[in-house]
Amino acid sequence: MLVALAIFAAISCVKPDISQPNVVSDGPHGKEPIGTVRQIYDGVLTPDMAVNTFRNIDRLFPTGKVMHGSNPKPLTKSATQITTVRFNYEGWDYGLNDYLEINRVAGLLVLKDDEIRLETYRFGNNEKTRWMSMSIAKSITSTLIGAAIKDGPISSLSDPVTKYVPSLAGSAYENVSVRDVLMMSSGVAWSEAYSDPRSDRRRLLEAQISQVPGSALAVIKTLRKAADPGTVNNYSTGETQVAAEILKGAVKRPLAQYLSEKIWSKYSMEAEATWWLDSPDGTEIGGSGFSATLRDYGRFGLFILGGGIADGQAVLPAEWTREATTPKIVRGGHQPDYGYLWWTGATNASRRDRAFAARGIHGQFLYINPAANVVIVVWGARPKPTGFAIDDWTFCDAVVSELERRDQSKSMFSNAE
Repeated sequence: MLVALAIFAAISCVKPDISQPNVVSDGPHGKEPIGTVRQIYDGVLTPDMAVNTFRNIDRLFPTGKVMHGSNPKPLTKSATQITTVRFNYEGWDYGLNDYLEINRVAGLLVLKDDEIRLETYRFGNNEKTRWMSMSIAKSITSTLIGAAIKDGPISSLSDPVTKYVPSLAGSAYENVSVRDVLMMSSGVAWSEAYSDPRSDRRRLLEAQISQVPGSALAVIKTLRKAADPGTVNNYSTGETQVAAEILKGAVKRPLAQYLSEKIWSKYSMEAEATWWLDSPDGTEIGGSGFSATLRDYGRFGLFILGGGIADGQAVLPAEWTREATTPKIVRGGHQPDYGYLWWTGATNASRRDRAFAARGIHGQFLYINPAANVVIVVWGARPKPTGFAIDDWTFCDAVVSELERRDQSKSMFSNAE
């Protein structure tokens, strides 16, 4: 603990301006001016600068490269496209364009039965644009833990965290299980306030900005215990950095490489993805910093929807996706709308269909509906991390209803012929 405090004290005094650590990147928008990562979390970027920055986050930090497959999984456009969506939210009637405008949607993809039913890009984005995921990365990290269980490097969710991250012995994560971390129920105190420079989330960000090896884990070691493990669900990006360290300790290689080996290449994504590192050649940020194309986020959703099968092989344990994406009950009986780093349905319709989602600040949303066989990807370009917006669950419910209505009409028309 004394070593962790010494490292954290050292990095706390270092606040470099990392506005543009890389002048350009190899992406289609790599020469644009961008803001800083602090400005992202403070919510002070102008709308145009937010767009530039969100599609260039690989210029903010060193990244791990997630290599794609040689033959991309084809996504064909259905002959039946949706052009209108109507719904009511908090007593007001809205349409598709309202959702796009009010929520500052930078990209939207709707897949049903493996076909594109709606695809739109805004603010100059295109099929080659990589966009930030924010906390969608948490669900990717959870999925990799499932793969590590299937492979064997992680033997059980009941294993203590310290089995894979021995340096956390004696910290607040002593006696915390891998499952507790995935449920965000470790009992370790954490403040997730994005715009508060004094919050734990911002302390972790400052450690990342310092790019000092071991600094992110040093922050984790300073945290205190607030409750017994498994008794309280508390949303914590710190939890997902612990998850990243668990993975790295178990599989003995970078998370980006493991993601490429298990999913990105096997499921044949079409483009390279990138993932922030906590320091050069360090550990990936388990809860943020992943960047990919719109269609590849959609393909990841299809991978999860299909139960974790890639190239004809099971990447995840049997029933993992169901287990990971259904509400968990913490000891004492409370059941949050949360699985293993996946959000579970928040509306009556989404609960009925057992829909679930990965979501991130600034408007990122990956919705998966097993009953309707639908995946929806939303890129948000909202300058502020949180705040008023049309509810994404309500919008996705409306999209599913519109898809069903159109398919029923098409079926009736075909039968009439």
